[in-house]
Amino acid sequence: MILDKFKLDGKIAIVTGASTGLGQGMALALADAGADIVGVDYINMDETKGKVEDMGRNFLGFIANLISIEPIQDIVEKTIESFGKVDILVNNAGIIRREDAINFTEKDWDDVMNINIKTVFFFSQAVARQYIKQGTGGKIINVASMLSFQGGIRVPSYTASKSGVMGITRLMANEWAKHGINANAIAPGYMATNNTAALRSDEERNKAILDRIPAGRWGLPEDLMGPVVFLASSASDYVNGYTIAVDGGWLAR
Repeated sequence: MILDKFKLDGKIAIVTGASTGLGQGMALALADAGADIVGVDYINMDETKGKVEDMGRNFLGFIANLISIEPIQDIVEKTIESFGKVDILVNNAGIIRREDAINFTEKDWDDVMNINIKTVFFFSQAVARQYIKQGTGGKIINVASMLSFQGGIRVPSYTASKSGVMGITRLMANEWAKHGINANAIAPGYMATNNTAALRSDEERNKAILDRIPAGRWGLPEDLMGPVVFLASSASDYVNGYTIAVDGGWLAR
C-alpha cells in the first residue's frame, strides 16, 4: 500500500528546537509515524518527551544552545551510542531579531546568522557524514521561511539566513544525493508561534497579514505534520533540493 511508504517505524530522527511550537509539532508527527526522537533545545523538553513516550516511542533529549556549533558532534555521537544510527535530521531551531535595517546591530546580525544558517549547515554536515558512514542514506529537512522568497521588513539577518537555508538545501542535494541523502526544506508561512506573538497582538498588523493569506488564518504546528512526515519518509525518495511552502497560499498572492 502507498501509505506504507509514509511509515517511519524503526527510524531515528533528530529534531532541533523541539520544546514547543513548530519543532514540537514536527517531532510529534515523526513519532506518530513510527520514529524515535532525539530532541535538541536550549530549554527543557519535558512536554515533548512525555507526548512522544505516550505514543510508545523513545525520546532522548539534549539541552544545548545551537547559537554555537560546538555541541553538534557530541549530539550526533551520543545519538549513535544510544540508538546505533540516525535516519532523519530536522533543522528547525532558529531565532529572529526585529529592527529597522538602518539601525540593525552587528550582534543581532551575528546571533541570527549563527543559529539560523551556520548551525544548519554544520549540523547537516555532521549528520551527512554519519549517513555516508552508515551507507544507508538519510533525510535532511531544513526549515526555511516565506523570507527565503521575499525581502520582508525589519528583519535583515533573518531574511539573509532564511534565503541562505533555501540555497544550501539545493547545494546539499547537488553534492549528497549520490549518497542516497535527500535534502529538502519546508518554508512555513505566518504561523501562530512565539516568534509571531508581537505581530498577532498588533491588531492592525494582524489584520493586514490575514487579509493577504488566502486561507484566512494563521498556520498551526499541525499544518507541518504531513509535509515533514512526507519528506522524512521513503515516499519522497526522488524529491531533492526543493523548498515546500506551507503558507495558506501566501506566495500565490
